Amino acid sequence: METGKSRRPLMIDDSSDKPEPPRRCEPGKVDPVIPIGDEPQPEPGRPRRQARTRLSRRLRQLADDPSRDRIAIADLLLLMPGQALAALILIFAAPNVVPGPPGLSAILGLPMVYLTFQLMLGRRPWLPPVIAGRSFARSDFAAMVQRIAPLLARLEKLLRPRLPALVSWNAERIVGSFCFLLSIIILLPVPLGNMLPALAISLMMLGLLERDGLWVGIGFALGIGSLFIVAGVVYALIKGVFFLFARVFD
Repeated sequence: METGKSRRPLMIDDSSDKPEPPRRCEPGKVDPVIPIGDEPQPEPGRPRRQARTRLSRRLRQLADDPSRDRIAIADLLLLMPGQALAALILIFAAPNVVPGPPGLSAILGLPMVYLTFQLMLGRRPWLPPVIAGRSFARSDFAAMVQRIAPLLARLEKLLRPRLPALVSWNAERIVGSFCFLLSIIILLPVPLGNMLPALAISLMMLGLLERDGLWVGIGFALGIGSLFIVAGVVYALIKGVFFLFARVFD
């Protein structure tokens, strides 16, 4: 984790698509509002938070872009400018919740390992070129978005800020550590072993995006349950292999 007295810890905060403009006066003073032309002046009172484009809508826009033949992972990194790391992890986790093209979990699982590791340490999102340059056909991406975007749009309407203790800075580091473990499991060649861990990661990232601690808690509980289920599947596979070897060599 990066430390320093002059650096503020990085937290998930997606209140706007644009960064805060630089101050033009000293702290404690107020910049005068100079109207330009006939533009209406803002209403007095507390400034409103700027609305951002929903993740489900941005995914649809990328999938419907006719100028692209293939979608690179680097395109997904640039999809949410000015927004937090949780949105990127959600982009890579959500497609694994539903059945997809062969090899999809391997393509999206490795970036999740890098991103969840950065969330665990409180760092900004970054992927090495060898991963960021991977791509898949836009038709496959569009089919995947067609399956997950409607559900994602409905879930986004249910989120609201609550249970702040579960979305605090320390809680984000714990969530990042747990998601790092789940993302490694997604990479393993376990039959249907990527769906529940990916769903758990998706719920936790949705909760972090909207500061909804309830969804973070539900995702964490589901993730613990998925560990037991995946462990049971792996145990059954290993036991079956030993049984076949015993029958062959008897």
